[in-house]
Amino acid sequence: MKNTFVILLLVLFAQRIQAQSLYFPPNTGLSWDTLSPASLGWCQPPLDSLLDYLEARETKAFLVLKDGKLVVEKYYGTFTRDSAWYWASAGKSLTSFLVGIAQQEGFLSITDTTSSIIGPGWTSCAAIQEDRITVRDQLCMTSGLDDAVPDKDCTDPACLQYLADAGTRWAYHNAPYTLLDTVIESATGQTLNSYLQQKVKSPTGMTGAFFKLGYNNVFFSTARSMARYGLLILNNGNWNGNQVMSDTAYFNQMVNTSQSLNLSYGYLWWLNGKTSFMLPSSQFVFPGSLSPSAPADMFAALGKNGQMLNIVPSQNLIWLRMGNEPNAGFVPNFFNDTIWQYLNQAMCNITAIPSDGPTAFTPNVFPVPASESLSIHWPGQFSVKAELMQVDGRVLDEFVISPGTTSRAVSSLPKGMYLMRFQLPDRTEVLKIMIE
Repeated sequence: MKNTFVILLLVLFAQRIQAQSLYFPPNTGLSWDTLSPASLGWCQPPLDSLLDYLEARETKAFLVLKDGKLVVEKYYGTFTRDSAWYWASAGKSLTSFLVGIAQQEGFLSITDTTSSIIGPGWTSCAAIQEDRITVRDQLCMTSGLDDAVPDKDCTDPACLQYLADAGTRWAYHNAPYTLLDTVIESATGQTLNSYLQQKVKSPTGMTGAFFKLGYNNVFFSTARSMARYGLLILNNGNWNGNQVMSDTAYFNQMVNTSQSLNLSYGYLWWLNGKTSFMLPSSQFVFPGSLSPSAPADMFAALGKNGQMLNIVPSQNLIWLRMGNEPNAGFVPNFFNDTIWQYLNQAMCNITAIPSDGPTAFTPNVFPVPASESLSIHWPGQFSVKAELMQVDGRVLDEFVISPGTTSRAVSSLPKGMYLMRFQLPDRTEVLKIMIE
């Protein structure tokens, strides 16, 4: 008992130290402290290259925070600090946080069956199959419901069909996730927006709201509001001394591996630094880290067309991007990693990838997108195997690359997204390839 008390004190002390090192903007007004990139020792030319790259990829807003202070706040075109944009599936992270708050307040337990909260018959499964699905399965994307139905967003019972027992199959499926909003409303007796206002927006100064678009509830806000949410999460659910989420067990589960099927998925958050990952519309398990160019402890909220919120606890770093990028896909992890490659060059005093040996080298593929040929630069001292794959994991071509730069013709390939997998001595790297 004494040891437990000491550990608790140490945890609270560590949280207090982190909170003291973080800046929190006032909940009202436009004031927000800044840091110049130069004061952090960052390199301006590669930072300019990053901002140019983002402009070319139809970005609307890009923010970088260090220790809670704004280092970069860039808006493009007619988009401004006061403009609102949709979070797409990055908004899943908000729903996950609200489920944790609802559990904290005793309205539900994530081990509850979904049927016990919203009533039976919400799927077309047999009763015994439906009763196996819990709130936790909805958070983990392990409902077992068929994600190959014609409309994956459809929440009607006829669209929610049995494929596997809950907990035995991971699949990125919007409909079971969307019904978490119904779970929250049924359990708390409040609307989703009302509960969000009380539990997250009011304590942090966030603005924005969920809007019903078809079957989906989509969150819209300013970029600064997304930054505020990122700061709340970076500080373990604490906003400037106000412990918004006191259920530390849930918070830790939320941003760590939630099941054994997709190691890079928490409770609706994407996790970096794991040994494998899965992506939407595929049962293929990709070896390697979700974002090899990012720090291992990075976790992210990712949404369609390049809505991204990245959080790095070890560096007190947050960055976010809003905008259009249709080629980025529903979960833009490869686009996310490309931004990290640029950002690592800008943060020239920080090394995100270990550099203590030849196996720490990372291959680079350019241009992105490509049309006629790809150039593959391998900075290692030995030859390695490379594979060109479709996103479903089917290998189209295998070849060996030597140190230096190698070219590969791709003009015969249909337009779209592909993957390039490199078999390195101690790990596997997977990079996104866009052919236009």
